[in-house]
Amino acid sequence: MIHNDTIVALATPFGAGAIAVIRLSGKEAIVMADKQFKSVSGKQLSKQPTHTIHLGHIIDGDRTLDEVLVSVFKDPNSYTGENVVEISCHGSNYIQQEIIQLFLRKGCRMASAGEFTLRAFLNGKLDLSQAEAVADLIASDNEASHQIAMQQMRGGFSSEIAKLREELLNFASLIELELDFAEEDVEFADRTQFKDLIDRIMLVLKRLIDSFAVGNVIKNGIPVAIVGEPNVGKSTLLNALLNEERAIVSDIAGTTRDTIEDEISIGGIGFRFIDTAGIRDTKDVVESIGIKRTFEKIEQAQVVIYLFDAESIFAHKSSVEAISVEIEKIKNQYPQKPLVVIANKIDAISEKELRELTMGIQDIKLLSAKTGKGVEALKNTLLSFVNTGALKNNDTIVTNTRHYDALLKALEEVSKVKDGLETGLSGDLLAIDIRQALYHFGEITGEISSDDLLGNIFANFCIGK
Repeated sequence: MIHNDTIVALATPFGAGAIAVIRLSGKEAIVMADKQFKSVSGKQLSKQPTHTIHLGHIIDGDRTLDEVLVSVFKDPNSYTGENVVEISCHGSNYIQQEIIQLFLRKGCRMASAGEFTLRAFLNGKLDLSQAEAVADLIASDNEASHQIAMQQMRGGFSSEIAKLREELLNFASLIELELDFAEEDVEFADRTQFKDLIDRIMLVLKRLIDSFAVGNVIKNGIPVAIVGEPNVGKSTLLNALLNEERAIVSDIAGTTRDTIEDEISIGGIGFRFIDTAGIRDTKDVVESIGIKRTFEKIEQAQVVIYLFDAESIFAHKSSVEAISVEIEKIKNQYPQKPLVVIANKIDAISEKELRELTMGIQDIKLLSAKTGKGVEALKNTLLSFVNTGALKNNDTIVTNTRHYDALLKALEEVSKVKDGLETGLSGDLLAIDIRQALYHFGEITGEISSDDLLGNIFANFCIGK
């Protein structure tokens, strides 16, 4: 990828709208825009101060393509660190394409995915973890994921890593210096202070690594499977949680033949609810496939809601013990998954029957999906499964798998350094492990990177960003 030419791309989503923004970046961006822009006041863009907006028309020869507003950002005070021009035009698909094609004919190149942010990284405007946070910010669809992405984009995570790396680098320099005076048997690095630093670094690394469990959940949402026998109200519950008629509801058992999924935000955390086919013995081929998928979804879910019909238990003289047996089966089959047991349709049974239920089944939740009673309590229960303490305290939370992997490798190398200090390992061998730890720290912030790594990261960005 060439990084010294001028690139162009649509910065707003493709499609018709009120306005669209076309972005140019590169040394010649302002000069190129100047040739195609006719200001209503006769101004030249190249002679205007940075961070100014100008009204005029984009001209293609004798044709006027559109009346536009042009924003000028001069290097190095721009997003990419280069000259940047943003053209706000009317949101017609035709106009967007005509303007982009005009600049392509005049010497611009179509930007690759994430190339504007890549240039920001290469020009020192962002480190690599901040650049990755830009993609997370664009993808954030709830309060928590937005909060974490904003913190990371402001440099919260990278500054913590950079501080650790700098302290370790200082000691590494002293260890390396000792190697130059190996024959004189001197120690420039205080081993006691160094051990304290290593202990502190390990503590921070472990905290960051542990935070990934929460961060991954916040970033990707928590899958929750709603399971139970046919016609117990699973689809009604899904509709009540989503506050819309998402799933078909009927009195016919086996209405839901396949899984239905949708996501909502509860307390700023994304939850993805999966309404599954009712579990029962059936000869219906299609329904059997749906039931098979139900068990697949339970495997994928992080939380399982087991729903049963309170009304039918007492109407058909079924036993509470039979339900308890089914609950135990699910607990034994999925011991690692939190299980929420819900008695639905409580609006149709008496107070005496309610007491019998709560006495017969431990930790049961009472709910009426039809009336909405108990739905808010269920949401609070689900939220309790997420440790939001770190989020509330504005602590650094790791959400990126690449960062998590680098932290694990850094912790492994730092542990080797600690073992070496405790066993009196020589400085030259300590230096090898320290260099490896520094390497993994540098991978996170981009101080150490390869073209392949950058290609993989920025390929996941949208074009125009």
